[in-house]
Amino acid sequence: MTWLRAFVEVVRSGLMIEETRLEPLLALRTATGVAFVVGLTLWLISPAYAASAALGAYSAGGATFQRTWRPRKVIALGAGAGLAFSTFVGYLAAGRLVTFLPLLAVWSFAAGMAWAVGSTAGIVAATTVGSMLVTITLPTSVGLALEHAGVIALGGVTQAVLILLFPIRRWGAHRDALADALAAVADYARRLKHDPTAPFDPEPLTRARDAAGVTPSQARTRPPVLHGPRGLAERIRPVVATLADPHVGAPAEGPGRDRARELLDATAEILDAAARSIRRGTPVETRPASTDVLRVDEEHEVLEGPARQTAERLVELLDEALEIAGSGGGTRGKAPAPPGSAGARFLVRPTMIRLVPVVVGAVQRELRHDSPVFRHAVRLAAVVTLGYVIATRLPLGHGYWAPIASVMVMRPDFHQTYARAVARFAGTLAGVALATGMVWALGPDARVFGALAVVSAGLSYTLVRTGYAYSQCFTAAYVVFLLGMGGQAWEQTVPERVALTLLGGVLAMLAYVVFPAWETPRLAGRLADWLAANGRYAAAVLRSYAEPSQKHRADMRRTLLASREARATWQEAYDQARQEPVRPRGLTSREAEEAQEALKGFGRAAMLMESHVPRADGRVFPEAERFAEALETDTAKAAVDVREHRVPDCGHVEEALHAWDDTAAANRSPVVRRAAELQKRALEDLATAVSRTPLERDIGSALEERRMQATAAAEGDGSGTAHRGE
Repeated sequence: MTWLRAFVEVVRSGLMIEETRLEPLLALRTATGVAFVVGLTLWLISPAYAASAALGAYSAGGATFQRTWRPRKVIALGAGAGLAFSTFVGYLAAGRLVTFLPLLAVWSFAAGMAWAVGSTAGIVAATTVGSMLVTITLPTSVGLALEHAGVIALGGVTQAVLILLFPIRRWGAHRDALADALAAVADYARRLKHDPTAPFDPEPLTRARDAAGVTPSQARTRPPVLHGPRGLAERIRPVVATLADPHVGAPAEGPGRDRARELLDATAEILDAAARSIRRGTPVETRPASTDVLRVDEEHEVLEGPARQTAERLVELLDEALEIAGSGGGTRGKAPAPPGSAGARFLVRPTMIRLVPVVVGAVQRELRHDSPVFRHAVRLAAVVTLGYVIATRLPLGHGYWAPIASVMVMRPDFHQTYARAVARFAGTLAGVALATGMVWALGPDARVFGALAVVSAGLSYTLVRTGYAYSQCFTAAYVVFLLGMGGQAWEQTVPERVALTLLGGVLAMLAYVVFPAWETPRLAGRLADWLAANGRYAAAVLRSYAEPSQKHRADMRRTLLASREARATWQEAYDQARQEPVRPRGLTSREAEEAQEALKGFGRAAMLMESHVPRADGRVFPEAERFAEALETDTAKAAVDVREHRVPDCGHVEEALHAWDDTAAANRSPVVRRAAELQKRALEDLATAVSRTPLERDIGSALEERRMQATAAAEGDGSGTAHRGE
């Protein structure tokens, strides 16, 4: 993608309204918290303290809108404490540039490294940098700095108390994640009716597993319905895939295929009903016709052999799903076992105190030159420091606006940074113009400006998940009203804010050009990691055939999760690389797409094998061990070859497959034989996808670039024609 096309895409995405779910009740509650602290401090103390209180309440409230599985009140308290601490520490060093600049650089670097923990930590940490830059201009002594820090912390406490007193859809995010997982499997079953080899994206299952992690205190109050359905979705997915496969499941045509379609249709309807029940907390409702389909008639059942076993297993799992969701998704029923008791089983999420070593470990893993998080932290520290120095040397007041604009738009990846920079400037320009007109028309009145600031905050919260530019419009208005409440003339603040916001955005965009963290050159490594993880997962499944045991089942689950994580990492890198203005190195877009499809097929084959893993007392297949060794060896070696741009070879897999074919039929499972052949074919497809010579790769890259430019030109002509037609 060229720079021009990348910038056009950035502008389009930055100004686009995202079709996401609005949460007006949450916005109203959070804006109420801002109104409370602003009104209280304005009435009891002064407009300057009200500005500090508004900053704490607004930032802490904004943090609660981030996507996280921790309780919102904990996020609000943590954000308020971080804002208060950064304000006080910043004031202690704010007297001279020689002390403040090093502190600002170190603090900004630490805020950038917070992305190693997750996006929520990174965004909240960025707000503390903004707090340090703004509020050090307010107090005049250490005692007053402590008072301002306390008032800021009060904003976080107020938001937490409101969340506690007025809970809105408690456990709602967790319910949505679990319901989305069930709905994804339902959609998969529905697509398998028409395409027996349809792909499945495990991302909803991964998100549901993330949501299932709870702290000991959360485990005591989690609704019982959130315990079991996630595991059912995990087990149903390979079963429906096996049933639909014409080689190991229902026949391709005839009554058996019709019966399989009936079962898949009933599966989709039942899982959708369970998803609705969990999402809404209402009793599960299904049509009697769907449950009638699940009755397996011993005499008249048309499915035979492995297909019949798969159908019986599917019926068992669906009955279990109906039983779990039958409580209506409410909180009634048996409470979960308390932590530490026998039989207590849940994914443990560390408490805030025990999170410290986890954070330290995550940061240490990212302290390397090629880490996108490390590079983001370096860029953030350099841009914030440089922006502050430049802005303070300009004949403008409020120089902190430039580094604040930078810190709030910068992200570890190119596209988000540029999109947010464009959107922030556009939103700021519109918001400042809107608020300025109102300030000019209404005249100086602290109470009126305070009320308008609260309204602007509420609108910003409402639109925070609709589009960044629109949210920033009301955020800019919010700041202008706060400054007006503090007695600052609008003609002294508005032009400065526009100019300095533009400066901060430009610095953020230039920083990515000077010190980038492109994902395009890393694609081969991400693909190799996914290939190796897939090989370990498939080998673990095969070893469960050779020796069914609890240990091998645990290995199978562990390697499956590692494979999903590697796939998610690849997908994120691939999506980012497609938006970067960088010429492909190592893998062209076509090669990456073909290799991705090959590895999806490889993973599907392992999933087919997983659906028929024998139980501890079932029949074993000793020869599966040899094939597992060959598969793990070849995929590990192929991963090295892909990383070093060599053509991978799967000779050991082919030899092991032939050797297995030569053994007695009793030592072969039809499911494993089918899956093994699919895996061999997937490895061959992968080798074909990445086997082009450097010259062929350069030619292909140039042709792709020309094709994309031609497509863009055609789209532009079509758009122009449409406009002329109008």
